[in-house]
Amino acid sequence: MEALGFTASFTPSLPNSINSSRLSHFRFCSQPISPLHPIHGDASKRSKLVFTTLSSASSSSTASTTTDPILDSPVNETEGEGEKFDWFAQWYPVMPVCDLDKRIPHGKTVMGLNVVAWWDRNQNDWKVFDDTCPHRLAPLSEGRIDQSGRLQCVYHGWCFDGSGDCKLIPQAPIEGPPVHTNKRACVAAYPSTVQHGILWFWASSDPKYRDILSVKKPPYIPELDDPSYTKPMACREFPFGYEILTENLVDPSHVPYAHYNLLPNPTPKDKRVDREGGTPVNMRIRNFDINGFDTARFGGASQFIAPCVYYSSVSVSALRELAKKEGDGSASAPSKVKDSSSQAPEKKVLLVFFCIPVGPGKSRLIFTFPRNFAVWADKLVPRWILHVRQNLVLDSDLYLLHLEERKILEAGLSNWSKACFMPTTADSQVVAFRRWLRNYSGGHVNWGTKFSGVLPPTPPKEQLMDRYWSHVVNCTSCNRAYQVLQAVEIALQIIAVGSIAIAAAMKQSVTVRSALAVAAVLCFAASKWLAHFIYKTFHFHDYKHALV
Repeated sequence: MEALGFTASFTPSLPNSINSSRLSHFRFCSQPISPLHPIHGDASKRSKLVFTTLSSASSSSTASTTTDPILDSPVNETEGEGEKFDWFAQWYPVMPVCDLDKRIPHGKTVMGLNVVAWWDRNQNDWKVFDDTCPHRLAPLSEGRIDQSGRLQCVYHGWCFDGSGDCKLIPQAPIEGPPVHTNKRACVAAYPSTVQHGILWFWASSDPKYRDILSVKKPPYIPELDDPSYTKPMACREFPFGYEILTENLVDPSHVPYAHYNLLPNPTPKDKRVDREGGTPVNMRIRNFDINGFDTARFGGASQFIAPCVYYSSVSVSALRELAKKEGDGSASAPSKVKDSSSQAPEKKVLLVFFCIPVGPGKSRLIFTFPRNFAVWADKLVPRWILHVRQNLVLDSDLYLLHLEERKILEAGLSNWSKACFMPTTADSQVVAFRRWLRNYSGGHVNWGTKFSGVLPPTPPKEQLMDRYWSHVVNCTSCNRAYQVLQAVEIALQIIAVGSIAIAAAMKQSVTVRSALAVAAVLCFAASKWLAHFIYKTFHFHDYKHALV
């Protein structure tokens, strides 16, 4: 999944000198991501943990420290004990604003919290409220924006302004006491902001966090605000939890196998052994603390910013250097290839994932793959076309991840390191993420008292992987394309029936009648093909790994 960005959306846009096999082999190795480091604070004061494999971590269970075989750095197994991650004192992304309609309220679930996002035209800003009317607990997301720009509950018409204060109770006498000013008539309002084209909210409505934005902001990624980068976004919901989603995204070695024939595969050294071209991936975890961790690996670095952000990038110059070294058999690692004398910006492709915990067994992903070259391509290719390819990639490991989560829970979260055998450094980021969960959150998301931890039952595969409710209904581009294509399908059927009717009514001109009959057959065939295309694109497209 970590190479999801290298889909048909921009792979052909890369320089011709870099072939797709080297591209996939590089696995988003990059130059160190210094712009994000300040988010974590002073790196010199943080622990210098280095993780390689779970087997080395497990073998150290009888000792307080172990030594990393690569850097000979001490690994403290008890790091972070006593320091707990507060899941409800964090910024969480809700949705890309390009997929939010300002005319209506939108109901979403994040961290088990049912919230409603709506556009306050009086304050010219997006607001996030608790999705509950204080009157009879009706969902405000089923309401409307009234003529005064207030959020209105459609059950009894109570209206609320952008601060959550009740401004109208229609049933209250005009000359009576102002019951709408009572605190119990207010809706809990969460701090919110728009950053990088995404609506974020702070997962606590406690008044002490009212000004949290002036103290702590969502993780900032400079390239997402850089106008020289193209950055189309997408959003998808999954029938497995945040833990499974995140560990899958930080795992590079599954890409050539789980997404075979969907992403560029590296050229295998020996096709008789491995047609997919999997290779060792050397990674070292550094700067590990409650805020996340960085990953040093061949050619660069990646970063996990707790709890939601995973960021990585690849530079075209690094790819060229790698291709050159592979060609002449020189040093095994690329040197620093940035030309300080060049005034042109370095060509880069980024991978940015926003992993959102929804509830047990449910998660949401907002993702984008910015690049600062061939930006014209995204202006020509409709956004929904990009999503078609990306959804294929996401579908190709969705079902196995859903089942994997249940097997992990059967084994017990506390037994994860014993149940899963992780003998290679390719699993370093997965191990680091699981260790971060263990050290700072007891091995799992802390939902408070909202859930019992029981997962919902597994539905049929076709329902489990249905794209309409997990993506299309929430994506303005795909939803519009879906409606247009459905209209075209109906139009083709009407033309087919109409042509037959006209041909049957005509008593002369055999040529015209024959032409109408042919047109009817062609339109009917086109409508059937289009119906199949709509179903596979916007509803269900199975991926059988054994047959590819």
